[in-house]
Amino acid sequence: MGLEKPIQYLKGVGEKRAALFEKKGIKTVRDMLYFFPRSHEDRSKIKPVAECVEGETVCIAASVYQLPLDRYVRKNMLITSMNVYDDSGMISLVWYNNKYVKKNFTENGKYVFFGKVSRSKQGRLQMIAPVYEKFGNEHYTGKIIPIYPLTAKLSQKTVQSVMETALKEAGQLEEYLPEHIREQYKLAEINFAMHNIHFPRDFKNYNIARERFVFEELLILQLALSGRKDKNSENPGHIFEDVKCVRDFSDTLPFDLTGAQKRTINEVCRDCKSGKQMNRLVQGDVGSGKTAVAAAAIYMAVKNGFQAAMMAPTEILAAQHMESLSELFEKHGIRTVLLTGSMRAKQKREVLSQILSGEAQVVIGTHALIQETVEFNNLGFVVADEQHRFGVEQRAKLLAKGKEPHMLIMSATPIPRTLALILYGDLDISIIDELPPGRKPVKTYSVPGGMRSRAYNFIYKNIKSGMQAYVVCPLVAESESSDLKNAEELAEKLAQDYPDIKVGLMHGKMKAKDKDEVMAGFASGEIQLLVATTVIEVGVNVPNANIMAIENAERFGLSQLHQLRGRVGRGGDQAHCILITDAENEVTKKRMETMCASNDGFYISEQDLKLRGPGDFFGTRQHGLPEMKIANLFEDRDILRLAQRAAKSLIEDGTDKYPLLKKRCDELLSNEIIMN
Repeated sequence: MGLEKPIQYLKGVGEKRAALFEKKGIKTVRDMLYFFPRSHEDRSKIKPVAECVEGETVCIAASVYQLPLDRYVRKNMLITSMNVYDDSGMISLVWYNNKYVKKNFTENGKYVFFGKVSRSKQGRLQMIAPVYEKFGNEHYTGKIIPIYPLTAKLSQKTVQSVMETALKEAGQLEEYLPEHIREQYKLAEINFAMHNIHFPRDFKNYNIARERFVFEELLILQLALSGRKDKNSENPGHIFEDVKCVRDFSDTLPFDLTGAQKRTINEVCRDCKSGKQMNRLVQGDVGSGKTAVAAAAIYMAVKNGFQAAMMAPTEILAAQHMESLSELFEKHGIRTVLLTGSMRAKQKREVLSQILSGEAQVVIGTHALIQETVEFNNLGFVVADEQHRFGVEQRAKLLAKGKEPHMLIMSATPIPRTLALILYGDLDISIIDELPPGRKPVKTYSVPGGMRSRAYNFIYKNIKSGMQAYVVCPLVAESESSDLKNAEELAEKLAQDYPDIKVGLMHGKMKAKDKDEVMAGFASGEIQLLVATTVIEVGVNVPNANIMAIENAERFGLSQLHQLRGRVGRGGDQAHCILITDAENEVTKKRMETMCASNDGFYISEQDLKLRGPGDFFGTRQHGLPEMKIANLFEDRDILRLAQRAAKSLIEDGTDKYPLLKKRCDELLSNEIIMN
């Protein structure tokens, strides 16, 4: 059975432990081998006790001077201590609430201990709860040891032991990277790499092994995504004969298009007259004018005799698109309708009839667009707004409403270009990297919790002058983390502190109807101060809202902070964003400084990736990237470029020549790991 053997049947696992491993995505021996360590501890060098320094983590070989002694300092606190010595000196070992530890030692027995050196209140050197084993065993000490990301009830010793068993069970692994690729890019052979990624002889061997697996991971991802792109590009698409009509539309706009908008519209036009189905992502900062690009493309579709549809993630956002687009299209005689789930039955029947007959040329809606009852007359163009809110299945259902319609996907999450090529490898990408002229950057400030009352008084004065404001919290209700602000309590407190202003509350646990009511109240100006969680990250355009305060700002990623900040500054007034944080560590300071210094979403996303890594950057798989098992998309950019070059050469050569590699790519796609 080898690599496909269920983890449950490995020695030392069993049914209960198998369930714990499954929480980490480990079901088979293969899964186990590709469960890479997050770090390694060098336990290979023994240090004399006399040379141990407070604060360092070391390995010592020492003999038991006296057997462990137990003492209770209070009812529920047992302290076990033991003195050990080598030729150079003596050190104390301490364990808390471990009544079994003293059974593991014999007087004058020699052991190896690994742990962090500290100093007791009496000034003596000590180690608290060190790792230990008999001298000469060298199972958990005396070598470089892998440290794995754990789940509850799984210890490092258990995972390390099972990993050793899995390596033996796997036996000789079959190499699936083509030999010429390994030679060209100087990559290690798979068996050497697999043993040295987990249990390296030294860190040089570990680095060689890591480079191989980083390259492998990025190469397979590139090949898999390229396969999807090739598949997409093979689909025939409607040919829009008249693409120059977009000039007529742009001439009637109440504003001038930026160079980036014009460039993107040209790319869309080129796609739509190519005879191939368009699958294009338009990526741009909040306020960069993506909707104007979509409007021009929709206009072109209608003028070429097709219907167009735009799907938005919320009813309030769909209504906002309806208002702005119908105003632009009305003067051209284009009929626009809105379709949402909350519409009354009679109204919905009328809209469905207009869609079926073709009377409705542009349909804007929510998930209601993909219901079975919706039938289009001649759908030729679809737009998905805020694409990360929709899964592959939802996009596919929308596409299925027409006969291979062109698709335009919009995202307001700025992502570094190199990373975008990985994330959206099955899409063509347009980037709007230019804001419309005259838009004022949001002034951003970072303040400690001690200045909270001053910040809220500033917000209050601003509201009394006729403006509106947001306050964002990381939590909905009270949590064990008492130092974190929660939305419900804060909304109640602000309503008491400022009784002459209307305070609203919105969070993700509310029903969709209630959220829409609150957002509508804020959009109309009835609610002056909206306390919310990140549910407003994608929301309605409220030009009158010009201040945002974000509580516990250190709890959010930079890209998320930037998305939230984009909710203000959408009118002509100067906007402000106040980041409130009590965290004083260096990483938090750098992150807050980045936010205060820049309004450029692409620069901020680079810094976010650098400071937090891809896992935190994307939060979940919603953005289309499978969890990276070993590659770091910021630190490994050089390897990424090499992997992209290798992928291109393999595609040109024909991946069918490499069946084992192709099988790995097919597995990645069939498991639906990629969900963009």
